[in-house]
Amino acid sequence: MVFSDGRRSYFPVRIPRTIKFLVDETREADPYATLYSGDVVQIVNGLNLPRYGLANYIAKSPKEQPAAAEAKQLENLSHAGKRLMGFCRTNLFKRLESGGPAFIQSVERHILRNFVYLHAIEAGLDLPLGTQDAALLDARSNDEDEEALLPEMAEENEGSTSTLDEIEMAASLDSEITFRKRAAEVYAQYTGPLRRRFKWLRPSLFHANLKRDLLADARNLLTVLDTCGTWDASRDAKLAALYDLLTRQHPDEKVLIFTQFADTVRYLTEQLKARGILSMEGVTGDSDDPTELAWRFSPVSNERRNQVSPANELRVLVATDVLSEGQNLQDAAIVVNYDLPWAIIRLIQRAGRVDRIGQLSDAIYCYSFLPADGVERLIRLRERVRQRLQQNAEVVGTDEAFFEDELTETAKVAFEDLYNEKAGVLDGEADSEVDLASQAYQIWKNAIDANPKLKGIIEKLPDVIFSTRAHCGSVATPEGVLVYMRTSEGNDALAWVNRKGENVTQSQLAILRAAACSYDTKPIERPPEQHDLVRRAVEHIVEEETRSIGGQLGAASGARRKTYARLKEYIDTIQPTLFPAPPELHSALEDIYKYPLQETARDTLNRQLRSGISDDQLATLVIDLRADNRLCQVHEHLEAQEPQIICSLGLFESTDTG
Repeated sequence: MVFSDGRRSYFPVRIPRTIKFLVDETREADPYATLYSGDVVQIVNGLNLPRYGLANYIAKSPKEQPAAAEAKQLENLSHAGKRLMGFCRTNLFKRLESGGPAFIQSVERHILRNFVYLHAIEAGLDLPLGTQDAALLDARSNDEDEEALLPEMAEENEGSTSTLDEIEMAASLDSEITFRKRAAEVYAQYTGPLRRRFKWLRPSLFHANLKRDLLADARNLLTVLDTCGTWDASRDAKLAALYDLLTRQHPDEKVLIFTQFADTVRYLTEQLKARGILSMEGVTGDSDDPTELAWRFSPVSNERRNQVSPANELRVLVATDVLSEGQNLQDAAIVVNYDLPWAIIRLIQRAGRVDRIGQLSDAIYCYSFLPADGVERLIRLRERVRQRLQQNAEVVGTDEAFFEDELTETAKVAFEDLYNEKAGVLDGEADSEVDLASQAYQIWKNAIDANPKLKGIIEKLPDVIFSTRAHCGSVATPEGVLVYMRTSEGNDALAWVNRKGENVTQSQLAILRAAACSYDTKPIERPPEQHDLVRRAVEHIVEEETRSIGGQLGAASGARRKTYARLKEYIDTIQPTLFPAPPELHSALEDIYKYPLQETARDTLNRQLRSGISDDQLATLVIDLRADNRLCQVHEHLEAQEPQIICSLGLFESTDTG
């Protein structure tokens, strides 16, 4: 009982495979040794980052009181607070872990923008305000440097097509004098063709410490640039290790390389091509057509074999997490984590691009580069990975090892449990967040690939079709009935009840798997209570949809329901005060109630809820996501309809003694 485009009655048996997590603990010689030195780490750790904490510098008694519009902007500065500053500092360390070029680019951009502010302050000119809210905390949606989040030149702005990256090119910036000169040029661009892309505030609204801290940060980072010198890719030991993996360890296989940042994608793509790696490309959130590159890399799994010629096929693909979800890349069986992602769940999602139905390799290899000790002590990524895996092993057991010096002996569950249904154990993700639709689609695709006749047969099956197959019950997987139905709200839902009519599990993926059988499995005689159990399953689904805060909000542990409940209580709390919730928040809450979250919004909200985001910050984040059309999958509300049973499957012990 697997479904896509309605209903089907086929579930292929998944072939178990082995996954090996290997770690290249490259302890880089120069130039990495310099970057990871204590001096550089201490400088970054001691930055004031005033541009991301402007609320800390607001003058209590300015000479001229702010106008109404300025007062509103000053009020908005306080929403993200210290969290935004902490995010930006950590992001610098993350880019240092990713690679020297990405880190140096961030340092150069950071210095230049500090001097843009200093130029404005010293000349008594308005300060340009870029991203100053909780939207910047969404590391998942932005694979560019946080310094590059300022908006690109819009086409309507005087017909110019240049971007801020081009305007702020810092290729030869090597001194304070040079940076100051370039900053004046950039400020002229900001106040000219880019003026409408910023908000503006008078520097007199801030106290003198703002100038002091901007200059201190800029000069400290200039020391970093002076210490590091010009980056020499020929001495990049991490890049050399990757090149060795591609040319000596896996010279002929397809390899999928993930990195957190677009700058690193561009660096690796350029350097590996220069070293002779053929048939490779890089893909980021700014790529014109990421899906087309995915097809060229994995034409078989995407059914594009006839459209992708051998000459145009890719052997190596370097990507940000823009390809970590929703893509079929299982023509490959090797994944490289060039740096570790913000959320550990990304490791699973990355591996999930190749560990999918249709994967023909018996073994999947995942290589992970770890940061040098200096950076690791600060961001503690390896410790987080170990801790999450240890927690997972204690709860569900695992037979995988992320670190070759820490092979886990326990093997209580199969590989699929960790990388699919049990993925939530690693990072607090609810089972409802698993890519269930993708799983179902792959099952459907695998079924019709194995037997093309099934497509026509299954699509012609009527609704309310049922069957029964032999099942040896246990405490965890008892005898009973599986039901797939479409609710009155138009939502697809699964239920599994035992012979007493009690819910077995709320896990949609577990129910999907319970239906698994080979295409030639013979049905058995239906027991007399099967249809009554179907009725009980339907009642459970309807009850789940209508109870609590509305069934369409999903599971109680899901981001959608948690966000709705938090914001509903927040609005009720502040409504009687002098500062009630803005209309935008009411509209966002209504959208959350009516429509499902977009995938990136769900991921962002899950991460922020786990990290302890405050109610006002959560409200700001939701408002910003909605303003950017990144909150919900908005569609016209359908009229309520009768619940519709699509199909059901009985799981009962066979009484056939023949």
